[in-house]
Order: sequence, then C-alpha cells, then structure tokens
Amino acid sequence: MIFTLKKRLERAHVFQYHREEERQNGRKDKEVNSCLSCYQTDMPVQKVNDSSDLDAKVPSHLQRTSITSLTMTSDPSHRCVKARVVHKGPVISCAQKDGIEMLRAEIKEEDLPQSTTEHTSINVIFFGTLAKDFSESVRQGDVVLLADFTIRKSPSFLRDKLHPCQLEMDGKDACVYVCPSAAPSHGPSSSEAKYTYVPLNMLKHKTVVNVYGVVTFFKLPFPSKGSDYCSTLKITDQSDVKVSCNIFSKKLEDHPVIFRVGDIIRLHRFKADMFNDSMTLLNTYGWSAVTFDGITDSPVAPRTSSKSFHFGESDKNTVQELRQWAASQSLISNDPTVSLSSVHPGMYFDLTCQLLAKAVMDSRCILLKVWDGTKCEHPLLNVAVASDALEGESTVAKDRMNLTANVLVYDNHVEAAQDLKPGTFLRFYNLHSLHQKAPDQQPEQPEHLSFHLHGGTTYGRGLRSLPAESPDLQSLKSVLENHVDLDEHDDINDGTLLEIWYTPPEAVDGEADTGPPYTVRTCEHNTQQLTLAQVKRSTPPLSCHVRARVKKYHPQQLYQCLKLFCSKCKTMKDVPDDSAVGKVFRDSARDNQPCDEQWAATSSASSREPGRTISMHISRDMVGESTHMQLIFVEGTTLDEICVLSRDYKNMVPVRSENGRMTLMDLTAPFLFSGDKRYYGCKRCSMNTFENPVFTGVETWDEQAVAEALGVQLMQYRLLIQFELDDRTDTLEALLWENAEKFFHVSAVDASGSQDLQDKIQTIMDTIQPPESSLEERPWLDICLSVYTVKDDDRNKVCYQITNTEIREE
Repeated sequence: MIFTLKKRLERAHVFQYHREEERQNGRKDKEVNSCLSCYQTDMPVQKVNDSSDLDAKVPSHLQRTSITSLTMTSDPSHRCVKARVVHKGPVISCAQKDGIEMLRAEIKEEDLPQSTTEHTSINVIFFGTLAKDFSESVRQGDVVLLADFTIRKSPSFLRDKLHPCQLEMDGKDACVYVCPSAAPSHGPSSSEAKYTYVPLNMLKHKTVVNVYGVVTFFKLPFPSKGSDYCSTLKITDQSDVKVSCNIFSKKLEDHPVIFRVGDIIRLHRFKADMFNDSMTLLNTYGWSAVTFDGITDSPVAPRTSSKSFHFGESDKNTVQELRQWAASQSLISNDPTVSLSSVHPGMYFDLTCQLLAKAVMDSRCILLKVWDGTKCEHPLLNVAVASDALEGESTVAKDRMNLTANVLVYDNHVEAAQDLKPGTFLRFYNLHSLHQKAPDQQPEQPEHLSFHLHGGTTYGRGLRSLPAESPDLQSLKSVLENHVDLDEHDDINDGTLLEIWYTPPEAVDGEADTGPPYTVRTCEHNTQQLTLAQVKRSTPPLSCHVRARVKKYHPQQLYQCLKLFCSKCKTMKDVPDDSAVGKVFRDSARDNQPCDEQWAATSSASSREPGRTISMHISRDMVGESTHMQLIFVEGTTLDEICVLSRDYKNMVPVRSENGRMTLMDLTAPFLFSGDKRYYGCKRCSMNTFENPVFTGVETWDEQAVAEALGVQLMQYRLLIQFELDDRTDTLEALLWENAEKFFHVSAVDASGSQDLQDKIQTIMDTIQPPESSLEERPWLDICLSVYTVKDDDRNKVCYQITNTEIREE
C-alpha cells in the first residue's frame, strides 16, 4: 500500500513536470515566452513588491485594457487587465469539467474617472493548478494583473449586478502577477488638523474649499436633467453670510442626510463660484458631505454613507460651536413640525408621523395612512381602497377616532413613498391640507380635511424616513405609546365588521392568497395561521404558522452560508478558505523531520521541493487490509498534494513532527480528508489524545470514529441563511439553519464538496427570489415559525427560526 501511495505521488509530480516541459518546448516566439515566465517557476502566480512593478512586468506585446470596455465581442489576444481583488472564494470541484478544481474571484478596477461607475467589477474563474496557486498566493485586497484570459458571458450577471461578462483563466498561457496589499496600519491617525476650513464670508472665486455651516434651507435629492440626482441647500455660519450649495451625484445614498433646518453640515472639496452675483458651492472630484443634528444637547453623531472619513476632536468642537451660535440666532426651532391637532385647512406644514398602511392608487399617486397620536379638530377624509391593494394593518379604530391622516403623494415623490414600510417613522416637508367633500356627502355635512404632497420640489417639498433613534422622535413615541392597546380594546360592532374588507387579505387567515405555496409544513402543530404583524406582537416562546414571501436573504453569495458548528460548546464559525489552510500545511512542512513511531509502518518519498520529505504512516494493525479500512497519516505534504491523494484513499490524516513524535496539525486545517470532503475539529473542545492512539476494534472508519480515536471534537457542517420575510402586514428576519438540510433536501457535508449540490441550492434560492423580480412575482411560502428569546448583553432579544418546513418536490 505504501509503495502504491508513493507511485501515485510520483505520478502527480511527473505529470506536472511533463506539462511544464511541453509548455516550454512548444514556444518559439520570444515575446510570448516572456509572458509565460511565471510558469517556469514552481507557481504560475508570480509576486512583485510594488504595484508599479506590475506594469513593468507586462511584456511589450500586451496592452492593458479597462474592465469597463470588455464585451463579448472583445478580442482578448494581447490584452491584460489590472485590478484589486475584492473577494476570493474557496477551491471547489467543477462537475461540468470532470471534477477539475476551480475558484471564483471578484476583481475591481481602480484609478477610473469619477463618472465611471458601472461594470467596474468582474468575476474571474480560475481552473486547475492556477486555481490552487491563486488560492494560496493571493489575498483579498491584493492588486493583480491577468493576461491571456478568455471572455465568457456571466451566468450570475442578473444576480450579482457585476459585469455582464466574466474572465476565465483556463488556458496554458494564462498568467497572473500579484502585488500584495500593504499591511493595515494600527497607529494613531495622522490626518488630525490637516483640513483647513474657510469661513463663508472668505470664499474666493474659482477655489476649492472645505466649509462648515448651518442648514437654513434644503431640498431633498431630485432627478436632474442629466443622469444625476441633485440636492440644493443653503448654509450659513458665524459670519452671517448665506451661501447656496448644489450637489450632483448618481447615487442617492451619497447625498447629505438632512432632516431639518438647523442641521450642521461639513463639506469637503467644494468649488466656490459666482452665479447671479452670489457665491455658490458645487461638489468636485473626491467630494464628501457629513451632517450632524443641530440640537445643542444631542450626541455629535456623523451622518454619512462613507465608510472612511475623518472626524476628530477639532471637528466635534466646531459642531458644538455652530450649534450654540445657531441656537442664539433662533435658527433652530424646538418643534420643527406641526401636529395633526394643530392643522387647519389651507396650511403648508411639515409633519412628523408614523406610517400605518399604504396603497398604490395609480402610476402617479400613492396613499399613505399615517398618524402622530394627536386628534385633529376637523373631520379627516378616509380614502377607501380595495382590500387587496392596502399594505399594512387595519386602521379601523384609529379612523373612527379621527386619528388617521390619509396623505395622497404625487408624481416625483411616489418612488420614495413606495420604498416605505408600515411602521416606519417619516417626515413630510411642505405638506398641504385642504377641505374636500367625501363621496356621497350630504350638502349640510361639514367638509373633511385631506392632505396632499404635490409634485415638484418647491419650498423643499418632499418626504423621507427618519431613523428610529432620531432625537426628533422622542416626543412622538411618547404620544404613540398612549395608544398602543387601541386596537385590542376596541369594541366590535357592525361598523368594524363592515370595514374588515379594507384590511389586507392576510389578516383573514391568508384565504385571499392565490397560487400554490413553494414549501410545505411537516409539523403536526394544529395552530391558526398568523400574519407577521401578529407574530411580532406575540409573547415568546411560540410556534406558529405563517405565509410569506422572501424579500431578501443573506448571504447573497451562497457558498458563505456553509458553516462549521460544534455541538459541545455551540461555537459556529466560517469554513476556512484554502489560503489559510494552505499556510498551515506550508508552515508544518517547513523544516519538518520525519518521525518514527513504533506503532506505525512508515515510508518516505522526496518531494520536488528541495529539503522537503513526504512521509506516510499506517498502523501496523491495518497492514494488509483494504484501503477503505485503513487510516493513513501523511506528513510533509502541501494542501494540493493531500487533495490529490485523498481522491483514491478514504481516510487521510495530515500530521506533523514535534520533538520526534507525531502530532496533529493546527486545527485551522482539516484533521481528516475523505475523498472530496474535509472534516474539521473544534480547537476549544478537542483533547488531542494522539500520543497513545488505539486503532483496534473499529469495524468502519468514518469521520466520527476517526475523531474519537484522535481525541478531536468533530465539527458539523451546517447551512445558515437569514431570510427577510414579507406578507404585506409587516416584515421580520428569520434564520434557517437547524432545519436547513430538510428544507433544501441537501446534506451540508455533501454540499461542502459538491458543485452540483451547491448549484441545487442556488436554483432553489433563484426560485424563491428570482433575479430582477418584484415581491408580487415571488412564490408564497408556507412556514412553521419558532419564536424564542436569547440573552444579548443581559437583555432578552426575540429571535425567529424557520422549522419543520421543506421545499415542495414535484
């Protein structure tokens, strides 16, 4: 057996040698040969020390091309691309290519013009030896240069929104150069006090400046005549000069988050210019905007979408000074909005409220049913809508008490209103109240008060959601808490029974849902079906039935849903990627001296790497048995080598030598290789009884038996996915993990080494949430839901888990 094992290892080395020899002998062109210089080393991935060296490494016949310019008709000959690795997946087996190893990475092009935002990232698929070497040599954040690739259509374009093409590194000429990313600095920031801020009265024409100011007027972002969104605002500072600012950006999230007049804003890299004899500010390349609440005693918390921005003690002092100055100038109102109890016909006002329900009236109008806990002095108009059009809970009780304001939102504000969910806190700007006759209203009856958010942005007209922790919501929440039990204590009468037709169909046990659900419940619970809104109001623990659609799920990259779970200490962790595992093997093989154990029969072979010896050990009690009954201990191998060997031998345990004795490798690496499967042990719970191993009395060596013999606590593969469920009454996040294998009809451990099973899971997820589909186009799921609490920082946190639910099989 040892002789056969040595022969297989030697064959693997000879095959690799002949493959390299063919590559070298078959090249006549000198320039092409220079491109293949990285293949004449041990690794087809070649490292350089500096990013500029990548360009120097490019052979003269290769021309660098931009990722954004690549199309299916592009000729990749004599082309190369340079980009940064933003994601690197594990090495897996590709069933479509007869089990050859493959790895998927995502690279993103940098140093592009600011106007270039689409298709800057692209998927790259590496095959064979290149996949393994890329996994071991390249880290996330490294800069790479790829040459001699092929261009294919990306099958995941609609799902990941990356480039419509993908690059494949599969040919003999495929070549990779890599520049490792610099180690992150953990020292103190050196950017403190590097920014100079110009008072608004000192702005000069055609200069780029940084400024602070207090917002005196603003318009929420609106579409410009081009492809950008535009924000307009006016600011002032202690100089008492008012300056207009215009901000253009394609992404809404990049615009400043302003909630009210009096907020503080910081602008970096804005150009001062004269327009109509007034100084204005316009964003330039590399601009940024950070806003702060203007209330004097509120926390100094920056509001920005940027993940990297400077904010030091001097900035905090500037914000505090501006707050105090603005308060002394009465620029900040203690109550920036008007309550419903104070509204009169013909007013234009700002309203802070909570969304109860909404309904689309037509393509240019959407109804928002809101309240602020106060009762209007005038009768409020109740806009009737079809039962299947209303999203949210019934407002019957609040309607009868004149607490619900029906706001009709028009034109350019419809898009923002459609994204709002019931329960959201929001603020209307420049809302209009006016008298309006109700349908079939008698002449002698008083007119009702209606509310309209007209189209356009005049006087800052618009609406936006407010974060739940906003200081402006404290008084509103206090008022709403007084009505928390309003629906529960409402008497049922004929009016209530009649108006139930204006509630969502899910509130009547889901009877109005159409189409067969995509899942089936396998539990024996005899419980009533609840809406998600009712579930969120329930008291745990609880098991219930719901019917909902999947709004979104995490992780979007499904290979990340595979986890390792220790049943003893309840630890759950990610499966280590091949770069981390490969490093453990390389460290163990470095300067390793073969050990000599009395209980083992040992054979050694020299590797192609000078100074490294590969040793193989089996228990003397197992000599002569079938290879499937043997436990083989391998010492001094690389990760690639043990993967090749494990295809033919069921149980291979990687080991290392320590003080002349055999011991297990660091448990970051698998303790057992079995075919395409790898098994990991828990570092915390494993005892490692390898000093006196016992290998007799075992009929079948499976992963559990091997773990017990070695004193390793076996970690189990688990699938973990978080769903955001939506049933039109509310949304909630539910975990799928204990029931995940039954849900998908897939074993997690089998999926860890099978591309076909991973594709099956992806197909199911694409059916539950088809790419580019709206919520209404997605199938309903019948789900058994478990509601329970866990301790989180000494507080009880309510959690939801999908149980006893399976995909319906045809």
